[in-house]
Amino acid sequence: MSSKKQINLLRGWPNPSLLPTPLISAASTTALSNPDISIPGLLYGPDPGYQPLREEISRWMTRFYVTTPRRPPTIPYPGGWNTSAGEEERNADRICITGGASQNLACVLQVFSDPVKTRVWMVAPCYFLACRIFGDSGLEIRAVGEGSEGVDLGALERGLRESEEEQEKKALKQPRPWSKIYRNIIYCVPTFSNPSGRTMSFFCRQKLVQLARKYDALIITDDVYDFLQWPTSSASSATSLSKAILPRLVDVDRTLEPVPGPDSFGNAMSNGSFSKIAGPGVRTGWAEAPPKFIYGLSQCGSSRSGGAPSQLVATMMAELLRSGGLERHIKEVLNPAYEKRYVIMTRAIREHLVPLGMKQGEVTADGKDIFGGYFLWLELPRDVSAKVVADRAKVEENLIVAPGYIFEVENDPRIKFQNSIRLCFSWEEEADLEEGIERLARVVRNVRDGVPPEMKGEGLGETGTKGEIGEFQ
Repeated sequence: MSSKKQINLLRGWPNPSLLPTPLISAASTTALSNPDISIPGLLYGPDPGYQPLREEISRWMTRFYVTTPRRPPTIPYPGGWNTSAGEEERNADRICITGGASQNLACVLQVFSDPVKTRVWMVAPCYFLACRIFGDSGLEIRAVGEGSEGVDLGALERGLRESEEEQEKKALKQPRPWSKIYRNIIYCVPTFSNPSGRTMSFFCRQKLVQLARKYDALIITDDVYDFLQWPTSSASSATSLSKAILPRLVDVDRTLEPVPGPDSFGNAMSNGSFSKIAGPGVRTGWAEAPPKFIYGLSQCGSSRSGGAPSQLVATMMAELLRSGGLERHIKEVLNPAYEKRYVIMTRAIREHLVPLGMKQGEVTADGKDIFGGYFLWLELPRDVSAKVVADRAKVEENLIVAPGYIFEVENDPRIKFQNSIRLCFSWEEEADLEEGIERLARVVRNVRDGVPPEMKGEGLGETGTKGEIGEFQ
């Protein structure tokens, strides 16, 4: 095993230097020093969550998200698109406070899925840790590729149609007045995806919502990287990135004709989180969906019993938003820092890896020179195994990278990523990013050229990646 300092380009965490500790300290002091805030914060919270935070998030979402994609006046919007619906401030009744995106995914499945009736479709490469959450709910998972625009719509519709032709089974769960059981669930990370970095096109988002309506599907999106975005060329102005570049799928579902009525559960839910912008330890997030869906989600048994999750931290997050501190932190600290890290890593990739035959994944968003999130996706030459590279990188260079096979959908062998690697630029220090790429290049060159390993040791293995991510440490 190499004695070099470890460089971990697998771990998808924010670097500690980027955490807004002083802002959270000030927000917590404000919340805890005012009995009107601290007493509700220390008691059981209402089912849908701390009301001031719901209202602050609603206003924030209105400021940040567009309901229609920005385009020149000479380019018309697609037919059936309601460009005026939803321009008013979003209603806080569309917001439910959660314990973060992962916790909320589990709650959504408890209320709106059934292990006998519901089928899950995960866009692959997938956020692999979500597979266990679906498995814990007894749900069968099937993979669908990203295609060229974010989802392979043709393959997905074929699968949905075949599933619909199967004899419908009686749901295991008893019907509840506040919920419905969807026949299908489609799970994806549509903007700056983990792991591929890809952003789903507007056209694909519109068609995906139409498919969901046709086949009784709930689209669950992890919209956790949306706020982290920067230009990748001089043609993209940084000032134009104060708002989202595309509507979320939940916005598409809200505004695409026929617009759902007030009694609709809808066909899309957005999972938001403070983990990537304030810190994963706050364990607080939000869901956005039609009010009827949000009410049903709030009636999940764990919330009815214990009150809304993260009640105390929710009071602090409300202060962080009310003061404007979090939005300033994203604009003035996070986005410039991640842009710099992205530039360092992509420059090193072009210098050290591209000459070895490696290819970098998509780094644009709906045709614009804009990128964001935490991750870059690389393709190795076809005769070079990502697993071999990852194992040798750990042993020979003390470098941790994520081999593509861990992003395959569990128990569905149809879509493989044996020659892919995911790299994260958010965790390690800036000075170590180029060094990490140089180490990776040495390993790739040796594997490509058939140079035998110089050292022996334990690689990542089939289960070692969980420890390298560090969530259990």
